[in-house]
Amino acid sequence: MSDATVEKWGVFEASFDGPSGGNPYLDVAFDAVFTHKSREVRVPGFYDGNGTYRIRFMPDIEGEWSFLTRSKTAALDGKTGALTATEPSTGNHGPVRVRNKFHFAYADGTPFLSFGTTCYAWTHQPLDMQKQTLETLRKARFNKMRMGVFPKDYPYNVNEPLHACFERGADGKENFDRPNPASFQHFEKQVAALCQLGIEADIIIFHPYDRWGYADMSAEQDFRYVEYLAARLAAYRNVWWSLANEYDFLIDTKPMEQWDRYFHILEENDPYQHLRSIHNGDVTANFDHRKPWVTHTCIQNPDVKRTQEWRNAYGKPVVNDEPEYEGDILQSWGNLNAQELVHRFWITMARGGYAGHGETYSHPEDLIWWAKGGELRGEAWKRIAFLRDLLEADVKHGLEPLGITGEWPWSRVSGARDGDGDFRLIYFGEHQPVIWSTGLPVDGDDYDVDLIDTWEMTITPVEKVAAPVPHPTRHGSVVRGGKPDAAFGVKIPRKPYQALRVRKKR
Repeated sequence: MSDATVEKWGVFEASFDGPSGGNPYLDVAFDAVFTHKSREVRVPGFYDGNGTYRIRFMPDIEGEWSFLTRSKTAALDGKTGALTATEPSTGNHGPVRVRNKFHFAYADGTPFLSFGTTCYAWTHQPLDMQKQTLETLRKARFNKMRMGVFPKDYPYNVNEPLHACFERGADGKENFDRPNPASFQHFEKQVAALCQLGIEADIIIFHPYDRWGYADMSAEQDFRYVEYLAARLAAYRNVWWSLANEYDFLIDTKPMEQWDRYFHILEENDPYQHLRSIHNGDVTANFDHRKPWVTHTCIQNPDVKRTQEWRNAYGKPVVNDEPEYEGDILQSWGNLNAQELVHRFWITMARGGYAGHGETYSHPEDLIWWAKGGELRGEAWKRIAFLRDLLEADVKHGLEPLGITGEWPWSRVSGARDGDGDFRLIYFGEHQPVIWSTGLPVDGDDYDVDLIDTWEMTITPVEKVAAPVPHPTRHGSVVRGGKPDAAFGVKIPRKPYQALRVRKKR
């Protein structure tokens, strides 16, 4: 008979009383083995303060599960229990996985098109502001949030955090061998709040912008911290792991082999193998995302037309989480106009990748979305929501670039198709042709073609015309032109930042 009921991909938790003397974080280890029929899943446990130890488990199969704890500490060894995993509720699609090599889907097969935003230190702000952040996200259409575990010391973000991440000793200094349960309890509460909104929590484990000493912990302390995070948070289905924001700015104190070890600790202690990535600072310092323990490519680079190049180099999904931000602050990465950020989103998506949003409008109290959350004050987020809605209506497999890297004309304009090509997206960006046929279907006119104004957010059917026949042009040994590109062409108003949506008639 089951003791508890939890939905598939929900969070089951069991707690136990154990020793509180000494330092339980160092002195006590325990885990549990969860069993369903012949399947066994090892789940690490963690100390949560005040003599309380917890195990969290995310069942991924419906039915009866049982568990048995294991520990050298008698009070935590041999504890048993059971649960029934039921059908997932509406909106629960499970954790996100890589699918079709360059794309993502939830565990139940539902496509996941990443439309993320960044609020690095939102969980360290006053509670009223955190509530405001969640309300803003409720009306926006982002489905991923980049967020740091640690607070941040950086321009526009210098206030003290809500909690110290580690317990303070008699000297008032934080003891990096004793995590502060209150801090992590609050953090996981907000991860769960994002889950309720259908938003993936892209959890940044390390970053260089620090005045508390978190960036300078010893390797052993780092390893224990990563293991602790996995034990506390892995059972939440919306978790992604990001080893660092700008790892290369920490490479002098955390050498490359140490970064690889962090990945391995997650592999060893996350039973569900959530997505794992790492983020560069300098545009020349991409991590080697080919490593098998990296699930997808995370990039910071404004040159979004290189998206297909990164796909080819790493053979994994490309998420450009920082193609620069909409705003007006001094730093050049944070003063794009809104139209330019929208433009970069469209280029990235139409070249088979995914982009991330950030907003950095100056504020007299430094209440900036990218740093602290709160309110969105810009215009890009509305157009990004429009793009998400447009693509989710039709894209089932993931957008694959038309042509190969550098192939004419795709080195300039951007185009992609979904699956067998029944859906195509061609984005002109800064180009403004009045007639177009390249990339359109060559097998007749059983297609609807719409013109999309990416800024005005309008969709209008376009007039089909005979495909133009370009005059043959020699480029060395290659002769282009001399025959139509497609079965038809379309007329387009002379205006930048437009796109074509091509759909086979149903």
